[in-house]
Amino acid sequence: MAKTSTLRELLGDLPFTAEIDWMLRQRNRPRKDHFNLDRLQKSLPAARAVVEPFAKNAKPGKNVLFFATLHYWIEQSAYLGLTLAGLGHKVTLLTLPYSEWHKQKDNFTQRQRILHTRDTLAPLSPLVKHISMLDLQPSTFNLPTTLQADIKEISLWDAQYTLMREEVDMNDAGDRALYDLRIQRNTFAAKAAFEYLQSNKPDVVLIPNGLILEMGIVFRVARYLNIDAVTYEFNDQREQIWLAQNSSIMKQDTNYLVDARCQLPMTDDMFERLADLENARRGARVWGKSKRLWQYVSSQGAQETRKMLNFDDRPVVMLAANVLGDSLTLGRDIFAASMTEWITKTVQYFARRADVQLVIRVHPGEKLVPQAKSMGRVVREALPELPSHIHVIGALDNINTYDLIEIADVGLAYTTTVGLETAMNGRPVISCGETHYRGRGFTLDPNSWDEYYATLEKVLADIPAHQLNEKQTEFAWNYGYRFFFEYPRPFPWRLMNFWDDLEVWPLERVLSEEGLAQFKDTFGFLVGEPFTWKN
Repeated sequence: MAKTSTLRELLGDLPFTAEIDWMLRQRNRPRKDHFNLDRLQKSLPAARAVVEPFAKNAKPGKNVLFFATLHYWIEQSAYLGLTLAGLGHKVTLLTLPYSEWHKQKDNFTQRQRILHTRDTLAPLSPLVKHISMLDLQPSTFNLPTTLQADIKEISLWDAQYTLMREEVDMNDAGDRALYDLRIQRNTFAAKAAFEYLQSNKPDVVLIPNGLILEMGIVFRVARYLNIDAVTYEFNDQREQIWLAQNSSIMKQDTNYLVDARCQLPMTDDMFERLADLENARRGARVWGKSKRLWQYVSSQGAQETRKMLNFDDRPVVMLAANVLGDSLTLGRDIFAASMTEWITKTVQYFARRADVQLVIRVHPGEKLVPQAKSMGRVVREALPELPSHIHVIGALDNINTYDLIEIADVGLAYTTTVGLETAMNGRPVISCGETHYRGRGFTLDPNSWDEYYATLEKVLADIPAHQLNEKQTEFAWNYGYRFFFEYPRPFPWRLMNFWDDLEVWPLERVLSEEGLAQFKDTFGFLVGEPFTWKN
């Protein structure tokens, strides 16, 4: 294996070796590389044929640059690009054909991935123009200081995302090598995007995620150049998409939603729908078109949970943790340097407060990412000997979060929606990270460590006085409904299970009268049209 790798490194430095090998040996062979677009390649000619008559009859739209990296994003972007072309937009698909964002691949393999991507996406022409970013040769120049700072910030997030921990030790050889690799790749992406966008000036740049990896860098470059950028991601529900215009969707900026929707009253049907969702989560049941379980054990009731945890009559404070490394938590720090620091100092504070009981709910999602540093470990590092009034509920423990919400007198949250759901229960919630529901009038929002400790002291001194009033609780429910049901938009294909979704929503159905009745507005939002809502 080592000899093969060395040989490929040597061949990769010689002109035309990868190209000749591709033409003579590899082009028509089944792909064994993890970067595999064979299924996409087989499907695209027929897909283009479906879209051609729609594109021919469509009114001219916008000039859209669509950026995608990693093979699974490229698969979906090819179909989304065709759809936008069918609606009249002039689409350029700019790809970065990597499979591993955290590993350096030999030049020979990488050059063949470029060729594989080029062959695969060739049937998109003339409806969608394809360009490989790795074919761009940005000149040597110094990026603006702002973008250089962006590269450092995003590269650190990339390392945290990959390592699934917030501590990146620059004195550790592995951590440093990962960070340096991300600096190298993000710098190239920034320079390539900067020159391309300056020269071509699209109306809008469409980017998945828009926070981490080269996706985050291309977003930052577009905004630096004052070019509109739309980012998107997916929640747990099929046939839904999250969208953001001129911000990263992972930041979940809901200001526009609050301004346009939260002043509208909720109907009984809306209350019932939200209650049904909450009851499904409480009951450890899937809901809607999702296959995700938010809890792995059904509610056992507040009283039974109290007995299991040996709670007494002292007030209960619940700290709800996130999963470390999740891109929904990166860059959300306000007064703490990290979520780890916030949890560490919080449990050390409560170690001295035996007059209350603290329960730390480790996110059940840690079960899905066992490589992530557990918040339970963070607590043990902060308090090697855990006082009897502090309880840690592990991801796999037989405890339901919604029973804890019912028991809790006070909630502490970083960015998890458990903070919102605790406020919906009328409890005071101290919001400590930059989360979408912070500052909406139903949370307490300290901006410094001094304010945080002062808020804790004040709330714990008179918990009843800090219970949410009826108006605040109703607004928390109103906001919750808008976030869970209006913030996501209809969309045919999620990233996960894309090919399964494509069978349900083939291009001819998506572009039909039936499909456009459901999805046309969303396609408009994806190219920067102002958000609207159907009553």
